[in-house]
Amino acid sequence: MFLPLKDINPTERVPIVTILLIAANVVVYFIQFALGPGASNAIIAAYGTTPFEITHFSDLVGAVPFGGYSIVHYPGPHPIFLTLFTSMFIHAGFFHLAGNMLYLWIFGNNIEDILGPFKFIVFYVLSGLFASALYIASGPSSVIPAVGASGAISGVLGAYLIAYPRARVLTLVFLGYFIRMMVIPASFLIIFWFVMQLLFGLASLGRTQAGGVAWFAHIGGFIGGIVLIYAMAGQTVQWLRHGGGSDFYDY
Repeated sequence: MFLPLKDINPTERVPIVTILLIAANVVVYFIQFALGPGASNAIIAAYGTTPFEITHFSDLVGAVPFGGYSIVHYPGPHPIFLTLFTSMFIHAGFFHLAGNMLYLWIFGNNIEDILGPFKFIVFYVLSGLFASALYIASGPSSVIPAVGASGAISGVLGAYLIAYPRARVLTLVFLGYFIRMMVIPASFLIIFWFVMQLLFGLASLGRTQAGGVAWFAHIGGFIGGIVLIYAMAGQTVQWLRHGGGSDFYDY
């Protein structure tokens, strides 16, 4: 297991949008927490992205049978497609939030540095939509809502891999009882992460169990991030990949 702590890749400007995105996610989570578990679960069911609702243009309400049990849904926004956006700011628990925000802070500031604040927020939202699209395509009749910023952040990881393949990341490495702080290439860390998403995603196909990780959202966001960074900053990316700028420093 790898836990990135910081990248050795300084930025030239304050990552305002990255900070605001983190703040927004934290505020929404603490609202969920303050309302209590029952209300938090209702928020997830109402404002998460549920494939069946998107593909059938219908807002599910009440107990919905699925895989031998039922999932309780609550009225969502109108039109229901708004859940594609609201779901990006809702998290299922503290560690879900903390992990996502850690990755967003480590890697998001550099992508914002490339794109600038306005393009970065567009990039972030579109990455989230790519994530939702593949999640929905992997199970269009699923009634399980997906929440979290990880789809959009997966897009950030895809863009980072393309723009900063030689950057390095200070990482906690866990291998059984072996725990060590290491500086490893960002390319290795991100490619390893993506391969794990692919393997777990393929293994999850056909399962009807609720909960868990929306692996295909991560895959979709990652691919979307690669496409978007080339589309939005292709020349800058080529410059960085060919040695422009300082994409890593001695540690």
